[in-house]
Amino acid sequence: MGQRKVCHHNPNLPKGRPIIFVLGGPGSGKGTQCDRIVRDFGYLHLSAGDLLRDEVKYGTEIGQECEQLMKDGKLVPVEVTLKLIKKAMKENRNSTTGFLIDGFPRAVDQAEVFEKKVGRPKLVVFLDCPREEMEKRLLKRGETSGRSDDNMDTILKRFDTFLLESMPVVKYYDNLQPGLVIKVSSVPPPDDVYKEIYCAILGFRGEMDTDPMCAALHHSDSCDRLSFA
Repeated sequence: MGQRKVCHHNPNLPKGRPIIFVLGGPGSGKGTQCDRIVRDFGYLHLSAGDLLRDEVKYGTEIGQECEQLMKDGKLVPVEVTLKLIKKAMKENRNSTTGFLIDGFPRAVDQAEVFEKKVGRPKLVVFLDCPREEMEKRLLKRGETSGRSDDNMDTILKRFDTFLLESMPVVKYYDNLQPGLVIKVSSVPPPDDVYKEIYCAILGFRGEMDTDPMCAALHHSDSCDRLSFA
């Protein structure tokens, strides 16, 4: 990839507010881990999927355009998703310590546009989960969620889209900057998964050694799986 000039900060967004992306396949546990990050760090959680579903729910023009795409497990145009995310960020610029975005970017072109128009994330968390486990979780969730995309036909389409479009995003960020991406298995219990994410966030905040558990992880063999920005 050739060198290119990139603006890492957009003057319309608040300075000093870190951005964290949480990436992973459907059912990998993104929402569960985001809830814990919000609890401990006070970041504003923005789910690209929830923002789009709200548009569908309220019957907006954007919602009407995107409803069928979501049912088909396809990606919504980047301009639409980015517009909703930027709007939410601007509206909350003075009331949060950082931004936690899950479900975006889902394709490399989305990552490139975000990099250009908003900035670079401080950390990219990739939740690694086998397809069989994600499928089991989604079918279980579909029993009570009421979501139109929690059915077997759409689930399979979402898996295919994730592998074709979203997995390259992880590689994109891994190549973009050393230590920007951490890969965490989301198969263990949620609290165990969160320990690694929690320590990674402390890492880029320069607070790793303030937590005994994270300090021990950082100096043990297990930290080989983590990269710190």
